[in-house]
Amino acid sequence: MQAPVLVLKDSLKRESGRKVHHANIQASKAVADIIRTTLGPRSMLKMLLDASGGIVVTNDGNAILRELDLAHPAAKSMIELSRTQDEEVGDGTTSVIVLAGEMLHVAEAFIDKNYHPTVICRAYNKALEDALAVLDTIAMPIDVKDRTALLGLVKSSIGTKFTSQFGDLISDLAIDATEIVGVDLGQGLREVDIKKYIKVEKIPGGQLEDSRVLKGVMFNKDVVAPGKMRRKIVNPRIILLDCPLEYKKGENQTNAELLKEEDWGVLLKLEEEYIENLCMQILKFKPDLVITEKGLSDLACHYLSKAGVSAIRRLRKTDNNRIAKASGATIVNRPEELQESDVGTGAGLFEIKKIADEFFAYIVDCKDPKACTVLLRGASKDLLNEVERNLQDALCVARNIIKNPKLVPGGGATELTVSATLKQKSSSVEGIEKWPYEAAAIAFEAIPRTLTQNCGVNVIRTMTALQGKHANGENAWIGIDGNTGAIADMKEQKIWDSYTVKAQTFKTAIEAACMLLRIDDIVSGIKKKQAPGSGPSKPKVEEEGDADNENMIPE
Repeated sequence: MQAPVLVLKDSLKRESGRKVHHANIQASKAVADIIRTTLGPRSMLKMLLDASGGIVVTNDGNAILRELDLAHPAAKSMIELSRTQDEEVGDGTTSVIVLAGEMLHVAEAFIDKNYHPTVICRAYNKALEDALAVLDTIAMPIDVKDRTALLGLVKSSIGTKFTSQFGDLISDLAIDATEIVGVDLGQGLREVDIKKYIKVEKIPGGQLEDSRVLKGVMFNKDVVAPGKMRRKIVNPRIILLDCPLEYKKGENQTNAELLKEEDWGVLLKLEEEYIENLCMQILKFKPDLVITEKGLSDLACHYLSKAGVSAIRRLRKTDNNRIAKASGATIVNRPEELQESDVGTGAGLFEIKKIADEFFAYIVDCKDPKACTVLLRGASKDLLNEVERNLQDALCVARNIIKNPKLVPGGGATELTVSATLKQKSSSVEGIEKWPYEAAAIAFEAIPRTLTQNCGVNVIRTMTALQGKHANGENAWIGIDGNTGAIADMKEQKIWDSYTVKAQTFKTAIEAACMLLRIDDIVSGIKKKQAPGSGPSKPKVEEEGDADNENMIPE
């Protein structure tokens, strides 16, 4: 009798892979549908309950998705897209999810027709290259020194946000802050670090119009001895320390044997002399303000206040770095290493102000600050949190423009131009890749279609009119006005998008769609919990008769 021949069941494998693809596509579409209504200026808001029972009201795609707890791995992967987009460029978090969901949706038909996922991915990557080439052709350079153009771009980019109803306020704050912290790297390049050197301080109370950018730093601290130390100093000399101004404690448990009563006095005197020596090394440079990240003892406070020096202790490291950037001081680790060049003389005013029940220290009117604080005032914490989220997006848009000063049309005009160009190019694509390539071109229309839906106008009529105008190649700047739903020239309406944001959206969406299409199996590595009382399962030994003969057909 001949040995049985193993027959691979290709059809079953394909069926299994297709089921996984369908599950992934459905999960991705579900995530896209959750935030689809938050795209555009006439978008809806979402109210979320976070883990601690607090309420978040927002239409920011990333803020919504990070609060969701989804079980499906493909849905989790989609949420990561939004986070990546937020970290890279800070805007377009909703667009990237909608576009990725649409790319997967149009791929579903090809999966059903037994197209191999690699073929679809190859066509998508070709479409991405051509889409980026189209972006380069329609992009318009901008002069970063022209404040009006910069303001128009930032305003149109955050026009979809909640704070757009407050006019130019947030855009002005964002541009002022990024101009302060921008550092010239030479060759016309500028570096803007908005995470390290721009701090947003939210204080409930007052009106939103009271919000402003401080030319310096503000933090929630008071001087150590309010009665003895000055709370207002003009042109202060500032020393920043990263060490404690108190007697060092022993590393381990220390025992001291005292034979005479006088020895106790000697021990205390040694401590006093050590602290006095530290303070004298600092006072040698005639500072007006000493700030340390660590502790400051009562004795050190006495010596400093006696010399007319104000002191602040236990300041955050990040705040200390910002003060150094704003005042021109250098953070010193040991007082004995202090030099005249380490003293900060760039600040114009140090002042302690009381807002509500709390004291805030202001180091402002700096000569050439490379760090700043954005002070936000508003009616409630929820309002301030939403304004802060919008401000972060505005700061990122301003940073992107300073780094790469190019504009593309907003209002879905860019996507429609890309779609029309790819449809024309699809006729020159050879082989079976032509159909997925054309489908990718149609998928780009998801953004203007969603904008139209959220405006509440007739979607089919508006989209047909827009497609007709772009098919003729009349004007690449024809798009949809998100407020009225009317077809308009984006250049005249001043509805713009940053080139960096748009390019990153296309790249992230298509690459993520390709990654999810390449998944043909989901294997869980989570161990199932055993029922209490049941011991560890014994390994099962397979007998000859138990062998799975499903794949064995004897000749």
